[in-house]
Amino acid sequence: MSKWLQSGRRRDVCILLAGSADGELRGQQLKSRLESHYDDHLEPKSFYGSLSALVDAGLVEKRTDGIHDVYALTEGGERRLRAHYNWMRACLDGDADSD
Repeated sequence: MSKWLQSGRRRDVCILLAGSADGELRGQQLKSRLESHYDDHLEPKSFYGSLSALVDAGLVEKRTDGIHDVYALTEGGERRLRAHYNWMRACLDGDADSD
């Protein structure tokens, strides 16, 4: 498994980006949606560290729109997210190889 998949937060960020209406979200929107889902406060340093790791890995791209940083999945991020989704689906359907 790719190292980026070892973090549930990173996976969840990619899922939110993939499911967004226009394929991108501002950093604060991502943080707020995750906090709502987790029902917990996320420390900004930790949250933005996760985003930076995804950008550094080439899975998410970052651009500036006015004063906001906007994030979107790259093609590589989309491929890895789809591969992970297929693996999860196979596990839930009982089709995955056992270790």
